[in-house]
Amino acid sequence: MDALDKIQQPIASEMDAFEDFFKAAMKSENSLLDKITHYIIKRKGKQMRPMFVFLSSQLCGKITDSTYTAASLIELLHTATLVHDDVVDVANTRRGFFSINALWKNKIAVLVGDYLLSRGLLLSVEKGEFELLRIVSTAVKEMSEGELLQQEKSRLLNITEDVYYSIIRQKTASLIAACCQSGASAAGASAEDVQKMYQFGLNIGLAFQIKDDLLDYGFGEKIGKPIGIDIKERKMTLPLIHTLQVLNDNEKRDLVNIVKKHNTDANKVKVLVQKVIDAGGIDYARIKMDEFRDKALNILATFPDNSARKSLIELVHYTINRKK
Repeated sequence: MDALDKIQQPIASEMDAFEDFFKAAMKSENSLLDKITHYIIKRKGKQMRPMFVFLSSQLCGKITDSTYTAASLIELLHTATLVHDDVVDVANTRRGFFSINALWKNKIAVLVGDYLLSRGLLLSVEKGEFELLRIVSTAVKEMSEGELLQQEKSRLLNITEDVYYSIIRQKTASLIAACCQSGASAAGASAEDVQKMYQFGLNIGLAFQIKDDLLDYGFGEKIGKPIGIDIKERKMTLPLIHTLQVLNDNEKRDLVNIVKKHNTDANKVKVLVQKVIDAGGIDYARIKMDEFRDKALNILATFPDNSARKSLIELVHYTINRKK
């Protein structure tokens, strides 16, 4: 039994049932759409987002029909954004599989993303789950704003640490926060507990993204993401941002020059990575990641001790100790 299977134990039967619920939510009478959505389901990842939804519901009360709707809504809208992202990024693979746009071209991929968005909207309306729709739609809005903010700042390479946190809060943490918030809401939790679970998700989402930043510098074995890929894409992440803050002007100018003009030169990127390590950028990012982890754990400590809380604690540790 791997770590995620162990974490999933308190909600194992619900996660199995969710798979059928989600398949039904994606079902279409159009044969091409049905073929593509079947492909999407077949290549699903670790299912961490539905796990956050179900565990949050169980922590705050009990899993209900609304919990299944919340998890499906999250997955539908999130999958739609991933399909659209692959088109924008001209990405031919995702998680080791061919992307939708690689197999069926951009036009079909965009239409599939639109279909998944509409299925999420219709599912929530059909079930009368307008609060869940508000929570998840807010997260998708923030994800788009975060991506645009990153694009705007990356052109100028002038991302401060505060701007970086704003970007990752919107791009990554907002969706994990929505998972936990919607799970609590679906269980009928109090407004105070729903807000606490939102904050829990936000903090673990921030820690999750910083861990991704660290993996890009070789501190792990991130499949499909070679070391330095963020630099090649001119993404300013926390280890580099901190390094630029502590270097003298000449050293700073050299590193910025690599990101601007030599970001595809493997040897130059290697030099930059080593400079970030030597300047303490990695250690600083780890400290910040641990701070967000501790904030998340402190929030969990305010809830009753049960199997869901234990699994969420383990999920927090899994998030920052993962190797890929």
